[in-house]
Amino acid sequence: MRAIQLTGVNALKISDVAEPQAAAGEVVVGIRAAALNHRDLWIKLGQYAGLKWPCIPGSDGAGVVVAVGPGVDAGWVGRDIIINPSLDWGSNPDAQGSNFSILGLPREGTLAEKVSVPVTQLTPKPAHLSWEEAAALPLGGLTAWRAIVSRAGVLPEDRVLITGIGGGVALLALLFSVTHGAEVWVTSSSADKIARAVKLGAKDGQNYSEAGWAPALLKKSGGFNVIIDSAGGDGFGDLIDLTLPGGRLVCYGATRGNPSALTLRKIFWRQLSVLGSTMGTPGEFASMAQYVTTHRLKPIVSDVFPFDRGAEAFDLMERGGQFGKIVVKMSG
Repeated sequence: MRAIQLTGVNALKISDVAEPQAAAGEVVVGIRAAALNHRDLWIKLGQYAGLKWPCIPGSDGAGVVVAVGPGVDAGWVGRDIIINPSLDWGSNPDAQGSNFSILGLPREGTLAEKVSVPVTQLTPKPAHLSWEEAAALPLGGLTAWRAIVSRAGVLPEDRVLITGIGGGVALLALLFSVTHGAEVWVTSSSADKIARAVKLGAKDGQNYSEAGWAPALLKKSGGFNVIIDSAGGDGFGDLIDLTLPGGRLVCYGATRGNPSALTLRKIFWRQLSVLGSTMGTPGEFASMAQYVTTHRLKPIVSDVFPFDRGAEAFDLMERGGQFGKIVVKMSG
């Protein structure tokens, strides 16, 4: 079969590789569409832990079960599914266990014509989603769901700020928050992305590249009960200033690194909760998928590339030009 394979740092090619086999408790999925995450880009750039070459990246995928391994009900064959990329979470719902991993490294990922996964990772594809939309849902949907629902506990009376709007997780966090009845604001360095977020239900936004952006946002918004952030860096201090007393600040990434300093008195005196969040449990994935189905939500797809142009998909993500998920569509 064909796969988008990384053979070293920034060494990406389409290769012919052996087809995966379903071990006991596993299935083989014929991938119809896969989506990129920043994790895939960091692996390509050699900036991710546990690198191994060659590898097939890709955490997000949707497709059809084509084979089952020993101990798996043959009735799975032919079913349309999405794949939960959160592997071996463990028994503690509060945090992942020591065996936790994410599909796409070290286990071969979804940027291939077929992938093998444990049958426990399968969830029926929401019928109202296209293959491209379904592929855009798993990692981003799970991450956003845990951050918004399980960690922040967003309520209808909350005012929510989602930073860096335009990425897949941030946009799904926006959709989940709006559907929960919250008032949602966003930040971006792009006026166009803010305007597009408003069309999706956000009340307003602020350009964080402008001087004095945080005080300006505080003045016009009144501050936030919940802030969802994936950037970190020195801007994290601004987010603390934007959080209302008793508020919750959830971080699920640190693309800008660690803050050089934090004013701790602002955290304890104002009774703030700073909450970390990573992926989620099997139960959270099932709840997220059901919520998407019930509310007929659709992940935002930015661009779709045919399999043969997979390298262009990575290039777009590296430029940061997307609004929503970047999808690679398999032929057929």
